[in-house]
Amino acid sequence: MSTTSLVPVVLSGGSGTRLWPLSRTLYPKQFIPIRENKSLFQATAERMQALGHAKDMLVLCNEEHRFMAAEQLRLAGLEPSAIILEPVGRNTAPAITVAAIHALERDPEAVLLVLPADHIVQDLDKFEQALADARAACKDRLVAFGVVPHRAETGYGYIQYKSSQPVASSGAGALFDIEKFVEKPDLETAQAYLDGGNHLWNSGMFLFPARLYLEEVRRLHADIYQACHEAHAKARHSEDFIHLEETAFASAPGISVDYAVMEKTSKAAVVRLDSHWSDIGSWHALWDSVQKDSDGNASTGDVIVEDCKDSYIHASHRLVAAVGTRDLVVAETADAILVAPHDRAQEVKDLVARLREGERTEVEIHPKVYRPWGAYETVDTGDRFQVKRITVNPGQSLSLQLHRHRAEHWVVVKGEAQVTRGDEKFLLAENESTYIPAGTRHRLENPGSDPLELIEVQSGSYLGEDDIERFEDVYGR
Repeated sequence: MSTTSLVPVVLSGGSGTRLWPLSRTLYPKQFIPIRENKSLFQATAERMQALGHAKDMLVLCNEEHRFMAAEQLRLAGLEPSAIILEPVGRNTAPAITVAAIHALERDPEAVLLVLPADHIVQDLDKFEQALADARAACKDRLVAFGVVPHRAETGYGYIQYKSSQPVASSGAGALFDIEKFVEKPDLETAQAYLDGGNHLWNSGMFLFPARLYLEEVRRLHADIYQACHEAHAKARHSEDFIHLEETAFASAPGISVDYAVMEKTSKAAVVRLDSHWSDIGSWHALWDSVQKDSDGNASTGDVIVEDCKDSYIHASHRLVAAVGTRDLVVAETADAILVAPHDRAQEVKDLVARLREGERTEVEIHPKVYRPWGAYETVDTGDRFQVKRITVNPGQSLSLQLHRHRAEHWVVVKGEAQVTRGDEKFLLAENESTYIPAGTRHRLENPGSDPLELIEVQSGSYLGEDDIERFEDVYGR
């Protein structure tokens, strides 16, 4: 098969629970700059660029994350063939089905390389070799990438394969029939898998001929195929995105590709990937994936440790100092702090569920909220006032809008702002300010080539984000 038929499919869903409080529903872990000031999403896309397949890449993400995904790709200098937006989350089987339908319309020989956006894959040469092994024999196979385990891990699912019966081989690698998929085991079982030698970690990465995958989906889950076909056929195309039709897509069952297809098909095979890999499914996994000091500590931000061992400490907004910690995770953000032992890091999702039951906003958003034009961060709030730090990206503008219940004072601290206020239009330079009365139409724009930063002071009887009436909006909100 030619290299032009390979279509990377980057799956960028996610609810933002396992790395809370760093990740949130509106800012999930794949978009957080975790390693070397790059997000896992960017690293996944750049991996495809390194292998020469970035221009054919499809990105699937939630509607509410669309501008974040597009901006991170822009910052990485990448332009995918399409960004397809899911109006609701339906797990991986429907997402891949949409990608297969889209790819097949453009290339009847398309082969999908399915990549979750929140994984770390090192040893790119080994990944490339495993990919070549899989491609050599995937014409009539749905191939899973199984990672060779290097420890007894209870946080991953496993693939048991028939090691004595390779179905194909290429170079140094081989494809094997799958005996069965196995759920996350207890520690004793995981050790037995490691000792036995014929179990691999289920990476969630796959290689599918698009046509073969759709044939199996139609046979095994016709409801998924029908819903996705209709959602794609009725999709709305904007300048940068493909918006799937909501009613049709929502009718698809929420189910993973493992359950829907791979565990039921007779055409499944697995290729061994002997590389350092992690799905960053917990704080412990993040600690395990980064460089540590001689005492096993890893830290991010302004951190000082004394007599600490095997701890991960993340500081976002202030100094975090630790003395005598052992096997501990400490994660600090502007509005929350998490403290947990490594061996209980998986339970963060249960904590998030309790916060969600209590309708705590700390589950959904950070004090810093990303918008298509930039971001804003709440600095202070009190009775009838709120202070925000606003950043507008070069060439971007907010919608023409008004607020019924609040007035706003703007002070430019960096860059130049173009302000629309009623019938007026004027420029504000650094250290200049203006006042926007309640009920006045207004717009903020950045005409420059550098980010615009300003302080906004809101005052009034109601300061909620829903007190907004838009008249013109280039982002279609």
